[in-house]
Amino acid sequence: MADQEGCVAVKTPENEEKDMVAKSTWNEFVAETKRITYIFLPMLVVTTSQYLLKFVSTLMVGHVGKLNLSGAVVSMSFTNVTGFSVQYGMASALETLCGQAYGAKQYKKLSTYTYGAIIFLLSLCIPVAILWIYMEKLLILIRQDPLISQEAGRFSIWLIPALFSCAVLQPLVCYLQSQYLVLPLLASSVATLAFHAPVCWALVFKFKMGSNGAALAIGLSYCFNAIFLGLYVMYSPKCAATRAPISMEVFSTNKDFLRLGIPSALMVCLEWWAYEVVIFLAGIIKNPQLETSVLSIRQCFSIPLT
Repeated sequence: MADQEGCVAVKTPENEEKDMVAKSTWNEFVAETKRITYIFLPMLVVTTSQYLLKFVSTLMVGHVGKLNLSGAVVSMSFTNVTGFSVQYGMASALETLCGQAYGAKQYKKLSTYTYGAIIFLLSLCIPVAILWIYMEKLLILIRQDPLISQEAGRFSIWLIPALFSCAVLQPLVCYLQSQYLVLPLLASSVATLAFHAPVCWALVFKFKMGSNGAALAIGLSYCFNAIFLGLYVMYSPKCAATRAPISMEVFSTNKDFLRLGIPSALMVCLEWWAYEVVIFLAGIIKNPQLETSVLSIRQCFSIPLT
């Protein structure tokens, strides 16, 4: 009679095992999604906030004049290609080195790797800064507009403090990120953006520094961010296990840092250079001030989130 009316589902040991496996897999998926979201969302805000520093500066320079905007955009492209992309790429090596050290519970190595990266990047800033001082002549050499080149040269000189600040900032970001300490990064990036907007406005308009004030504001904001994270690393109990004094061991990390940093820098540089080369091409066509200004507006609304 039961066969005629329908089959009654009977739970066998095999079915129960399959249900348990499916439930366990789903729970693991949900837990992993939460972990990824905990890291992804704050870092998304951090990356966007860092980009918005130059976005805000570009918008304010746009109210100064077309020539100022063109010079600032060309300068930002040149400095991205020759300085910031290299620093960002080299610092990416710490994500691997610090991540491996943290996973192996060699906590003191995180500080050692970070100190070594900061020292190396600061030393790299010296030749890059000299290159930026002569940017005007280099831009004219590659057939950029002389007026734009002159404005870009001044802007790049005022941007040199940002170069040195970034050499400290990027390793600190990787140091904290490798320990999953993303909330301090979130707080510092939002605070820096809140600091940058009024400072940039004051330097550009109140003190009448024009585009030079916008460049200086970027440097001050990077410095503010680096100091914020530096104080957190020095005094936070969450960094107590990985905090270590500077020693001669720092210099022995250069080999590992360069082994990973050079390929990382090449990958990042090729990506950034392909994006920035469009600006230089706009500088050699007819009416370069207008073309570079239009491209700068396009760049402002093309926020890279990687």
